[in-house]
Amino acid sequence: MCHSIVEVKNTMGNGGYILEYPALNKLATSENPIVRFMHDFLVWLNPGPHKKQFMKPFHREQTAEFCSSCHKVHLDKPVNNYRWIRGFNEYDNWQASGISGFGARSFYYPPSPQTCATCHMPLTPSNDAGNVDGFVHEHRFIGANSALPVANKDSVQLDLTTRFLKGNKVTVDIFAMGRAENKAWLSEAVPSPTHTARPQLASTFAVGEEQGMTIGSGSITKNALAVTAPLEDMKSALRRGESVRLDVVVRTRGVGHFFPGGTVDAQEVWLEVKAIDNKGQTIFWSGEASGDGKGPVDPGAHFYRALLLDARGNRINKRNAWAARSVLYVNLIPPGAADVAHYRLNIPENCGDEILITAKLHYRKFDWWNNHFAYAGVRDPNQPDFEVTKDYDDGNWVFSGDTRNVSGKLKEVPVLPIITMAVDSLRLSVSSAGDELPMEVEHIAPNSRERWNDYGIALFREGDLKGAQQAFQNVTNIEPSYADGWVNLGRAYLREGLVSLARTALNSAEKAHPGFHKTRYFRGILHKASGEYIEALNDLQSVAESFPKDRVVLNQIGRVYYLDAQPAKAIGYFLRTLAIDAEDLMAHYNLALCYRAVGREEDSEAHEVLYKRFKEDETSKAIAQTYRREHPHDNNESQSIHEHLSALNFTDY
Repeated sequence: MCHSIVEVKNTMGNGGYILEYPALNKLATSENPIVRFMHDFLVWLNPGPHKKQFMKPFHREQTAEFCSSCHKVHLDKPVNNYRWIRGFNEYDNWQASGISGFGARSFYYPPSPQTCATCHMPLTPSNDAGNVDGFVHEHRFIGANSALPVANKDSVQLDLTTRFLKGNKVTVDIFAMGRAENKAWLSEAVPSPTHTARPQLASTFAVGEEQGMTIGSGSITKNALAVTAPLEDMKSALRRGESVRLDVVVRTRGVGHFFPGGTVDAQEVWLEVKAIDNKGQTIFWSGEASGDGKGPVDPGAHFYRALLLDARGNRINKRNAWAARSVLYVNLIPPGAADVAHYRLNIPENCGDEILITAKLHYRKFDWWNNHFAYAGVRDPNQPDFEVTKDYDDGNWVFSGDTRNVSGKLKEVPVLPIITMAVDSLRLSVSSAGDELPMEVEHIAPNSRERWNDYGIALFREGDLKGAQQAFQNVTNIEPSYADGWVNLGRAYLREGLVSLARTALNSAEKAHPGFHKTRYFRGILHKASGEYIEALNDLQSVAESFPKDRVVLNQIGRVYYLDAQPAKAIGYFLRTLAIDAEDLMAHYNLALCYRAVGREEDSEAHEVLYKRFKEDETSKAIAQTYRREHPHDNNESQSIHEHLSALNFTDY
């Protein structure tokens, strides 16, 4: 199939390729054994024509662009009878990141740029006649599909998939503990307009930092919570009767796109955190999969997924994406970034002298409900009257259908494996309420720079800017020569609008690493916010020279030209952005402004139409209100900063 594609039209996805039935294939599949033999013999004798037929330049030279044809999707009115909505999008996630080498603003970069084939088609030993130095590219396309090999009873593919998922793709770190009673650290919270101040792409999935940075968008917390970190075995203590916030950091490492990827509305990826004392008492448990791992997951767990709703506020759980009208939340981690989950750990009075805390990141290809629906879902016979339209499904389902004719070798609802991708554990001592705690771990432990940086990245992404600034300050204390620490600190100051502090941090970054592209980018943003347009252009254009395919950088240059009353110069940069992604929201928005400024009304109106086409529909947010009231766990998960309680006392939620 892939080698029969002769052209990929663009990177807009949705199967945008041209397929031709290969003429040579007719010979290879002929019913005449002599013809088949002659074909095979000629290929062996002179493989050139075969290679020219099946190996196009884009297979090797534009691998990611080739893969985008199927791994970037959108839904439009002919499909959903509604409007344009972005679906999953592995290509743009990769293209905008440091993994591709095109993104200038990533937190981390691999030693060298990587493509889709780097991870999913690695070189493998082979005696095939087409091998190069004894290797060919693996064509199993190992990824995260652990369901298909179960359905097909393919133990080899399942084993390879399991090993792939466990191969340091993500890590888990039980990192910090804070002694704020009952969310006191959020008691003076102020709203952050980050999510409302700028237009957002109409999307059912995370789309990364494509919109750039909003200066002065506020901080969700007024003060940083004082934390003890990093936590290590028996070096920190708890008191009986106290309540602490436990922070678990999840970091993407061997992932070239958002984690998890693909159809994340149907997958099940979550954190399980469990605490057991030395008496054998389970004092905290979030994220249990019931039925010894065969049943549904604790609804109060910290999930990595997209939760979508139809027009009546019913959850999109049957892959009925055409009915998606509202997004309750999308919680995915970009490549080379981190997420933090907060847990409220209440220490009982009868707790033992020691607690073992374990955090596990679990992956199940499809969630329990979707898996059962796909194999055995039938309408509830006790609900004869219900409404189903193109926009919603109010009917109930039961899982009693006949599975004898389902696809695959397995003729029953499969028990999909729960694969633990990463795990961390530590032991903490427990003392009586009145006892004095031992000396806390020093913030500037020399081996903790990366862990503090990951923690800061996670806090920054969730909007806890004060907490992020505290973490990044510790990074700079540990290793003043690490320029990224200063850049990240400046980035957090900029997000809060603390321009003077950001300038100081970025000056320190410049001293640590003169000419560092990330310093120049954020310094350019600082200059733009200060009205220093010549300086902003100098910095941003120097970044664009090294990263000519970073859409955010190009958009920022165009924006500075527009603000500096040079709309004609701005137009070229926004067009360069659209050459990379024809659906870039901010490029269309700014082109509408620029063309109007130069008197090209027809062009301006054309881009205004496209801007409105791709822009998020604000009215869709109202759909979620009833669902929020009826599903408190999902409502909690949708908050930018939130805590998880133990399922053992979830009635106190």
